[in-house]
Amino acid sequence: MARRLASTGSWLRWLTPGLQIKRWLLLLMASELVLVLGVAYALKEVYQTIRLPGIFFYITLQFWPYWARATIFGIVGVGLLVISYLKLTQSVLGPFLPGNSTSSVVEVIHAFRLRGRGPRIVAIGGGTGLSSLLRGLKTYTSNLSVIVTVADDGGSSGRLRDEYRVLPPGDFRQCLIALADAEPLMKQLFDHRFKEGSLNGHAFGNLFIMAMADVTGNFEQALRESGKVLAVKGTIVPSTLQDVTLVASINGGSVVGESKIPMQNAPISHVFLKPDGVQVNPEAAQAILSAELIIVGPGSLYTSILPNLLVEGMVEAIKASPALKLYICNVAAQPGETEGYNVDDYLRVIREHVGANLFDFVLVNSNTTHSPTGGQAPVIFRPVDTAKHPEVRFIASDVVNVRIPSHHDPDKLARTIMRKVWQA
Repeated sequence: MARRLASTGSWLRWLTPGLQIKRWLLLLMASELVLVLGVAYALKEVYQTIRLPGIFFYITLQFWPYWARATIFGIVGVGLLVISYLKLTQSVLGPFLPGNSTSSVVEVIHAFRLRGRGPRIVAIGGGTGLSSLLRGLKTYTSNLSVIVTVADDGGSSGRLRDEYRVLPPGDFRQCLIALADAEPLMKQLFDHRFKEGSLNGHAFGNLFIMAMADVTGNFEQALRESGKVLAVKGTIVPSTLQDVTLVASINGGSVVGESKIPMQNAPISHVFLKPDGVQVNPEAAQAILSAELIIVGPGSLYTSILPNLLVEGMVEAIKASPALKLYICNVAAQPGETEGYNVDDYLRVIREHVGANLFDFVLVNSNTTHSPTGGQAPVIFRPVDTAKHPEVRFIASDVVNVRIPSHHDPDKLARTIMRKVWQA
């Protein structure tokens, strides 16, 4: 019984508005009707001019009235037509479904059309937090633009940046994988790190992007072509096209380099970019101005969020955009950066660096029953935060990943954004 209901639901899905299927099915059926009408005229001529054997009296059901014959042949014809169309589309399109999906063709088309009509969202950040957000959002919309920090100077990205004077590919690789609609093996390949030799520590995806940049001539085109390889839903752009270095003021001195800042284990008073006057990527600014929803975070406050907002022209574009603006606060404090911070501290630091409040909504985690890993303290939302920021609407929701309580859960996070922010 359940199987029959599921099958019926799948058939009815063909009638869903916006699939852009019904119009062509109707045209196809109309053309077949015209063809059948022509065959009918030919058969009439045959009946009138040729004497047929008596068996045709029974084959054509002439012992029943015309209306009964028309009904029976119509039902059988429509049934065979529908079955043949469904089986034909499954046979032709089945091999091209993602991962040889067991979903029906109509389910795949329906999901594709829904994502295509999803809101225009710009996500700004970097690191693991941004990729977690993207994994959830890609199921709701394909109109995604991701603006990624270029201040990373650690690990494989830092080595490639120093050797080849290119933008660091690490955060871009993570975003490509998060937005990919590719085989698990391809994702595993892009994340694979070599363990010996001159390539020790390098991720294959970083090297792939570097090679693509060499082939295409520039880093932006390399991201576009890499996105095609992974069937990425959305576009990924750098916040700036200039080579920048993040500098932090700590204990009255300066610490140069994004990777070195958290290692100081001391309160950070301020961060800034070198050189001065780094300009926003025009493609990033255009995406922000065209967006319907702008999301900042989650991510490291000083080393992922602020390096984007400090690029000249970024904050101005966000303010000028008619989009809703959302800040996603981290679920756990980050050692060396935000130890002891509460929600108010995150907003205060952003305001001190950019000069104003940017956000309409702030999303905070409400589920503190799961202790973050690695000794990290959870970021607590207090009622007093609402009084301190009356211009902001706070949304408290369970968005924590119960398996890794220091991270957001991609599905919970995206569902909360779509239901409580976008549809609010």
